[in-house]
Amino acid sequence: MSYSEIDPLTEEEISQLPKEPIVELETPFIDARGNIQPLVDRLMKSAVLINSKKGSLRANHYHKTDWHYCFVLNGEIEYYHRRTGSKKEPEILIVKKDQMVFTPPMVDHAMKFHEDTLFLTLSRNSRDQDTYEKDVVRINMLSNKGLISWTPENEY
Repeated sequence: MSYSEIDPLTEEEISQLPKEPIVELETPFIDARGNIQPLVDRLMKSAVLINSKKGSLRANHYHKTDWHYCFVLNGEIEYYHRRTGSKKEPEILIVKKDQMVFTPPMVDHAMKFHEDTLFLTLSRNSRDQDTYEKDVVRINMLSNKGLISWTPENEY
């Protein structure tokens, strides 16, 4: 299978996804050397480190099959989410340092950054550009007015 092929979600995989956006972390293992904080114990194809500048907007899209966990290392994420197709206003969560938020497939989501923020994203699908573009659907859930944002050429 090439990276550009995307496996559909299985019923078993769907049943194991977190039910709430904020993921309760397991108790860390602590000894004299420090601690080990378990984050995600499941198969995935991508781990990326994202550095977002104050005043930035990210995401503003949904994924057809991909899911991702975002663990905040420094700063905080103003995270917006709602089920894809919903006309409701998105729910807003503040994800702080050492917290993790989960986004399942078919959930509109966007992130605003009011301070420089560093976070780790762990995803089901490969993050190569071809695979990513085949799975992502960009939307205008949040206005990018006054914010630093990016969209591919010929979008919107």
